[in-house]
Amino acid sequence: MKKCRVGLLGVGRGGMLWKYCKSAGNAEIVAVCDKWQAGLDRAKKDISDDNVTYYTDFDEFLKHDMDAVLLANYATEHAPFAIAAMKAGKHVLSEVLPALNMAQAVELIECVEETGMKYCYLENYCYMYGPREMKRRYLNGELGEFEYGEGEYLHNCESVWHTITQGNPDHWRNNMSAFFYCTHSTGPLLHITGMRPCKVVGIELPFNARMGRMGAKAGNSAIEMITLENGAVVKSIHGVGPSKNSVWYSVYGAKGRLETAREDADLGDVSRVYENLDKVEGVSEKNFTSYEPSDEFTKKAAEHGHAGSDYICMYNAFEFLNGNDADVIDVYEAIDMWLPGFFGYLSVLQGGITLQIPDLRNKAERDKYRNDTRCTEKKFAGDQLLPSYSLGNPDIDDKVYELCKEKWENERK
Repeated sequence: MKKCRVGLLGVGRGGMLWKYCKSAGNAEIVAVCDKWQAGLDRAKKDISDDNVTYYTDFDEFLKHDMDAVLLANYATEHAPFAIAAMKAGKHVLSEVLPALNMAQAVELIECVEETGMKYCYLENYCYMYGPREMKRRYLNGELGEFEYGEGEYLHNCESVWHTITQGNPDHWRNNMSAFFYCTHSTGPLLHITGMRPCKVVGIELPFNARMGRMGAKAGNSAIEMITLENGAVVKSIHGVGPSKNSVWYSVYGAKGRLETAREDADLGDVSRVYENLDKVEGVSEKNFTSYEPSDEFTKKAAEHGHAGSDYICMYNAFEFLNGNDADVIDVYEAIDMWLPGFFGYLSVLQGGITLQIPDLRNKAERDKYRNDTRCTEKKFAGDQLLPSYSLGNPDIDDKVYELCKEKWENERK
């Protein structure tokens, strides 16, 4: 089997890559880059392969003989590194998110078009067993015309926040809006249907005590009500500050409903599918059942993260890069998954109005946003900086960050 020679940027989340390469046959890791020397040293020990080269300089890393780069660096910095990699002749696999603002989204799309390099978005939640089974059955026509869907990615991050922000008040996670991390909830529904989002209304849940204890300056969660190109509606809810976790999907069609198990059900969670479908539209039947789908990936993916979806999304991406047919998320679909969150927040900032979502496949639409750097990150926003909370960034006592830093440092000892 042909192996894609891949380089990794970012050793934290990037650990899933070398785990994948040890168990799959279509990719091999040849280079690793991170400015964090201690992390590189740990990665070298974990990978334990003398044929892998390690870099702290990204420009030098890009000179390495490899086919593709997997971006597992900060979620706010994927687009600039993807663009640099493609201009250097490397294909790109990008972790969440694809872009930070509209100017980046436009530049990313046009870089793919101009360089001819391949881009794959690793939205792993699309490849969990439940959403994959929903897509299979929707494409088989078993659901009928898509009418409504819901996606949830609610993650109470309080217990790990000190670990992932290190008590830094300027860390991107402490300054992202509630709408930022939207593609885990929106992405699977768009991937199931293959449809483009056209309109959105955003709803911001309030800043709460939990977010205050974390030092996160935003609403605890966000909701997007999204209209698709056929008029169907999708509800997406996601956030880092709810009281309980939930990863859950539901799709309604003209013939009935498919949905995954609730996390509290403890019945396979997002891997179990509940079915209530009619064989013929308009002829209602009692056809309720549930099951856990299985396929050629079930055993291979079981030991990998996010209910096996880390393995499946990377397998498909590397098959695609190796020239084979595969279920991947290209740059246009990746941006479509991100746009509802971005415009959902703009909707809130404008009083909760409905906003049109542009189709960035259309160059005339792109021209409107080439210089639109609006986002909540000072580094990329310039003079177009947005608040991370629509009512104004909350004042958080410095002691919160000091305690987070102290806890993080104590756990590292």
